[in-house]
Amino acid sequence: MKAFTRMNLHEKFLRAGFMKKYGGEFFSACCDKGIKFYFEDAYQSKTDHSYQVTRADFDKLLLDHAAENGAEVREETSVERVAFSDDQVDLYLQAKERSAGNVRARYLIDASGRNSVLGNHFKVKKTYDHLQKLSIFAHYDGMWREEGRAGTLTGLVRGIDRWFWIIPLTPARTSVGVVLDGEIFRRSEKSPEDFLEEAIAEQPVIARRMHDARRVSEVHVAADFSYRSTNFYGDRWMLAGDAAGFIDPIFSSGVFLAVFSGEACADALDAVLDEPRKAKKLFPAYARRLNRAMDVYLRFVDAWYTKEFIEVFSAPRELFNLPPAINAVLGGNIGTTFGIKWRMWVFYFLVWLQRYYPIVPRLTLVPKKEDLPNTAAPASVAIS
Repeated sequence: MKAFTRMNLHEKFLRAGFMKKYGGEFFSACCDKGIKFYFEDAYQSKTDHSYQVTRADFDKLLLDHAAENGAEVREETSVERVAFSDDQVDLYLQAKERSAGNVRARYLIDASGRNSVLGNHFKVKKTYDHLQKLSIFAHYDGMWREEGRAGTLTGLVRGIDRWFWIIPLTPARTSVGVVLDGEIFRRSEKSPEDFLEEAIAEQPVIARRMHDARRVSEVHVAADFSYRSTNFYGDRWMLAGDAAGFIDPIFSSGVFLAVFSGEACADALDAVLDEPRKAKKLFPAYARRLNRAMDVYLRFVDAWYTKEFIEVFSAPRELFNLPPAINAVLGGNIGTTFGIKWRMWVFYFLVWLQRYYPIVPRLTLVPKKEDLPNTAAPASVAIS
């Protein structure tokens, strides 16, 4: 949010109709009620909201804004090859079956997403074998929501071997997805459409909201998306966003880390372009900052996939003011302040303790069949 303020983007976001998002709500699959977290209640909160966005519209707005502020934009153009020399970088381009020439620059920021042009070029992209998840998702119109700001919250439902997201995108449209080990989906031998429909129907928290819903998009599948580069910079290059790494879709950390790293790259290069000798100090400093941020979310994600995490998480304790500290990390505070660091340490200690001694009630994370709607008709499909 601070980066968007710095770039004068808020008015454009509002004109685009992006919903204000005020926090999140977390459910255990075996429970009816969720735990709501509002950004304004976070430890040392700096904002009470962010935005729910459709990525295509959001990305296009950012691209146009960059062009309006002087960036040269070339769409439908790919980078076929990169060549480095002592004092420059050459990019060889391809645009729709024809050569688009080359671009010569002093420095290169690779923000090419999961394609990670430089990550593959330098072979620094390493996957997290224990986080090779798969997500199946689609957009729906007509899902039930709460009134007011509670209706803007991202919902997360934690099951025994999977978790679900419920993300309001517009007043009418909602993104619903499931994340699980890819092997579970492959063993099912079901189509993505059938798997998603059946997975939703088995979750009372979601199924009750879907009574009048209809699917308005294709069912999408994304797989093998957890990785990190072993190096984020070189003599004339830096990696930013998903090109540097992606941990997991949980907590929307991907977009946050993209904005966080992009801004940090720009700040470093702004100084280096004037005084190149500063690269020896600023590039490694950038890598340390990004690695710290990724470590914060990697630990959170690793814990999220344990049963003990959601048990402790679902029974927040006011002791030591822990919930606001957790809320702060969920809201984009990467925990660099001592006040958040020690509170998160206590929280992770409680998660560890829960494994051996039940300090809060155990949860099955298995949905109760009796909680399912009596008429669990599948959502109709209306794809335009």
